[in-house]
Amino acid sequence: MKKIIAKKDIILILVIVLAAAAVWIGYHVRNGGDGTQVRITVDGEDFGTYYLDEDQMIEIEIDGEITNTLVIKNGKADMIEANCPDGLCVNQRAISSGGETIVCLPNKVVVEVIADEDAEFDVVAQ
Repeated sequence: MKKIIAKKDIILILVIVLAAAAVWIGYHVRNGGDGTQVRITVDGEDFGTYYLDEDQMIEIEIDGEITNTLVIKNGKADMIEANCPDGLCVNQRAISSGGETIVCLPNKVVVEVIADEDAEFDVVAQ
């Protein structure tokens, strides 16, 4: 007994693939544009906002101690050092697209790529 793929099965597979492609494209159009800045927050408080087109090293200091070191180079932000026990933030890849983040949970540090228009507005009016 051979099973033959029916015409309806092929149509169903194509619909699923097209829907997945549409979701993927929509996500990348909305969030995937190149970011222009990174916003660093520590324990929910703004630490600073830095341009991705300026190569620099940012030492993130908490209670007088440098806990994390972020390097911005060639339009990408990369966490190169952290004093946390697991070091997962150091193992994350460099980020450069809008919405991408690097998170260091033990130190409560979040690095997020944002676009200029996102950086200009702090609140939304209702």
